[in-house]
Amino acid sequence: QGIQQGKQQGVQQGESAILICQLEHKFKAIPDIYRHKIEQADAQTLLKWAQRVLDCQVIEDVFK
Repeated sequence: QGIQQGKQQGVQQGESAILICQLEHKFKAIPDIYRHKIEQADAQTLLKWAQRVLDCQVIEDVFK
């Protein structure tokens, strides 16, 4: 169980890093409120947000 939990945490950290990179590239700055949401999100939510980055014009729409 510990190994599985470690794998899930690793996936979550990787997805967080990619999402942050996408957001910084598109919007330049990421407000702290969104950084906190990213840190707290599960892997499925992070993937959903990463897909939204592609279509959104403002950062607020990524997290709706």
